Amino acid sequence: MDSQTKTEDCLGWAARDPSGALSPYKFSRRPLGSDDVSLKITHCGVCYADVIWSRNKNGDSMYPLVPGHEIAGVVKEVGSNVCRFKVGDPVGVGTYVNSCRDCEYCNDGVEVHCVKGSVFTFNGIDEDGTVTKGGYSSYIVVHERYCFRIPSNYPLASAAPLLCAGITVYAPMMRHNMNHSGKSLGVIGLGGLGHMAVKFGKAFGLHVTVFSTSISKKEEALNLLGADKFVVSSDQEQMKGLSKSLDFIVDTASGNHPFDPYMSLLKISGVYVLVGFPSEVKFSPASLNMGSMRTVSGSITGGTKVTQEMIDFCAAHNIYPQIEVIPIQYANEALERLIKRDVKYRFVIDIENTLK
Repeated sequence: MDSQTKTEDCLGWAARDPSGALSPYKFSRRPLGSDDVSLKITHCGVCYADVIWSRNKNGDSMYPLVPGHEIAGVVKEVGSNVCRFKVGDPVGVGTYVNSCRDCEYCNDGVEVHCVKGSVFTFNGIDEDGTVTKGGYSSYIVVHERYCFRIPSNYPLASAAPLLCAGITVYAPMMRHNMNHSGKSLGVIGLGGLGHMAVKFGKAFGLHVTVFSTSISKKEEALNLLGADKFVVSSDQEQMKGLSKSLDFIVDTASGNHPFDPYMSLLKISGVYVLVGFPSEVKFSPASLNMGSMRTVSGSITGGTKVTQEMIDFCAAHNIYPQIEVIPIQYANEALERLIKRDVKYRFVIDIENTLK
């Protein structure tokens, strides 16, 4: 179908330029294919990626840009070959909506690492050459492979942040065997990702220590999220007292910070996982190999297999992100507050009731 004749029946909010200011925008989605699911979006989480690309921080934004890659909703239509979903099913869509489906990583269910590159849910180029548009919109059409079943008893508003914040920490925690009860975990940073790392750590039976630059987060870390210990990372005495005490560290901080002080807290053969994006990573080789056998690992989101596993785990263990539900009309303010880290701990847009 010629793009000029498509019906612009999808309502969204888009940024038109690097100011990142979002406003209403009508556009067309691709026609439903035989393997596609069309879902009515009910909720969309607000991720820092929405700030980065709406404001062209990476220099590759394609406008108009509709952000949002923490999507939850309900199936409204399925293609003729779709067998995993039916109309009315609650579903989620995460950070990517396509991949080559043929490389070793796709075949192993880790499509996020597709050799040819996974197609981002927004600001990506899909196989038909169109620019993908995200979840700040009324509906989306996605190949069924990249859709996730959300258990009927799990609230859709809570499910949305799992699709990026949740899986970003769950995937490396599982990969590095952090689900062993009795071990010790350090979590650096207490934002959207960090608070989920704490929740997963406690569900796995770990002894969890939260590290933050802000003493103001102590009470919520211990009482709201259930962490076992809270440490102000600038307190050298506190840090020194934890030397070689942790089996794992999950670092969610994207601001620049020193790495050696945290590396010294790991036990022999401890694992340090970085999921944040500081501008540089710098540590002494001695922190890594002098009598320590430590491992440093990076991670982004996760493949379809581990993402579905995480959603099911959250539903089975009553793990819910701490969210602040907002109307779409508040999206610009929410992004400003996110930049200032003024959110506990994830904004979720109520698309269903406010996008008109």
